[in-house]
Order: sequence, then C-alpha cells, then structure tokens
Amino acid sequence: MSTFKTKRRQKVKWRIRKRVKGTADIPRLSVFRSNKGIYAQLIDDVNGVTLAAYSTKSIGATNNNVENSKKVGEGLAKEALENGLSTCVFDRSGYLYHGNVKALAEGAREAGLKF
Repeated sequence: MSTFKTKRRQKVKWRIRKRVKGTADIPRLSVFRSNKGIYAQLIDDVNGVTLAAYSTKSIGATNNNVENSKKVGEGLAKEALENGLSTCVFDRSGYLYHGNVKALAEGAREAGLKF
C-alpha cells in the first residue's frame, strides 16, 4: 500500500511541477510533510536558490499537528516579508490540500503572503 501511495504522490508532484515555476520575484512555496514535522521553503527555480525556509524544528515543536503547521506558515511569511517577498506560487508537492498542508497555507496567507 505504501508503494502505491508514494508512486501516486510522485506522479501528482510531477504534474504540478510542470505548471508551477518559481522566479526571484515570485518564488515557489514548496511543502514537505513527514510524520515528525512539516517543512516549507520559498524557492527560486530559475537560479536554483532557496530564498527562505521554515519548519517545525524552527519553532521548537516536537510533534506535527495543525496548530504547529499554521505557526510554520506564519513564520515563513514573516521571513519572506523581511526579505522583500510578498507573493509566491503554492506547490503542495502531491499532498492533498487539507489538514496540515491547508493549515500551513492559511497561516502564510494570514501573515501577509499572497498566492
């Protein structure tokens, strides 16, 4: 079952990445979710550079839940706004848009990041 899930997520991820590209002005907000935490980074695909990154480790959280995911989104948005980035494109990396991924996106939007 896990092999099917990972292959399905990889196919969806490739489909999303065909359409979503990040630039220096409008970076790509990439999300990675694991059992222990959630990680988000703003990526400039043209130059291959990470412009900002934030995770549950950055806030000192020991578990991965919706509240911590929202805090990660808010923290990433604050870091992006400090670097002069106000807009981005969202890359959910093949994960379904609910739960932790949705909480991260809503936290980033509430903190001022537009996508």
